[in-house]
Amino acid sequence: MKTAFVIAAGCTILAAADVHGQGGGLASPACPAGTTQAQRVAQDACQQAYDVYQFMAPQLGTAIVGGNATLGQGSTLGGLGHFSIGVRGNAFKGDVPDVQRFTQRSAGAAPATTLPTSSQFVGLPAADLAIGLFAGVPLALTNVGGLDLLLSATYVPTIDQNNVRITPDKNVQFGYGGRLGLLSESLLVPGVSVTYLKRDLPVTTIAGTAQYTSTATGPTTANLAITNARVNTSAWRVVASKSLIFFGLAAGVGQDKYDQSADISATVSGTLPVPFAQTIAVPATRQTLTRTNYFLDASMNILLLKLTAEVGQVSGGTVNTYNAFQSGRADAGRTYFAVGARLGI
Repeated sequence: MKTAFVIAAGCTILAAADVHGQGGGLASPACPAGTTQAQRVAQDACQQAYDVYQFMAPQLGTAIVGGNATLGQGSTLGGLGHFSIGVRGNAFKGDVPDVQRFTQRSAGAAPATTLPTSSQFVGLPAADLAIGLFAGVPLALTNVGGLDLLLSATYVPTIDQNNVRITPDKNVQFGYGGRLGLLSESLLVPGVSVTYLKRDLPVTTIAGTAQYTSTATGPTTANLAITNARVNTSAWRVVASKSLIFFGLAAGVGQDKYDQSADISATVSGTLPVPFAQTIAVPATRQTLTRTNYFLDASMNILLLKLTAEVGQVSGGTVNTYNAFQSGRADAGRTYFAVGARLGI
């Protein structure tokens, strides 16, 4: 549970090198090496932290973005006086690094190793609001050029338990965007639209502590920290939908862009051969990742209320780590799910 909270609230993707190696893609460690045993142990801890957040970043982006900007909706709302408000939960079965089984090596980060992982559901709750601005230009069976304003809110909790502290600078982060109608849904015509939505997470600080005993360093404490973590996402979609009285379908395709940055550090203290404490840091890391997204929504219409389930697939882009992970590459494709309810007029 401790690992899940760290992952969901503040993982960030870090800079990747241009050359590839045998492990996760990087030919050499991103964390600087040292000459003393304390420096080498701290380098290994720093590299593990670097790779963990590299590995989890695409999964976090998926949890934020999901699929359809408005679940079950492919048409504009019909202009002023129309709106919809909804809540949703995006989730998928993720691969989480099992950090409690990590240990640091007295020889340093090299050579690369394989870090253990476990399967766990990852997700975040969100709310969205759509407001009709313009109904569009009437044609024979539909309108074209309708316009909606899109707003969203993502919640990130403040947590202090099990030696892990997660502190966002605010618990709710708002997003914004718009929807342009290509076709307004009517009795005979499906709704078709293009959406753009920018959603971010609050700036977050995460600190965790692990303790173990090593034959090389004796009783050892490793403090891992990620500060100034920023996770910014933008997504565009082309969506088509059709309502069939009590039921509705929507499908879409689009592209997600994750722009994420953070400062990462690791401090390791031990007792052998003499008491020591050493910090290694990788400040101001940053990377941008672009992925392709497909999804399908199925809805049940109950008067003004719409209940929707969604399934989607996100894939693409390249994310490199130095160490490999037991479950595979950081940029593996993911299947995600969402459920939500939406009320609109």
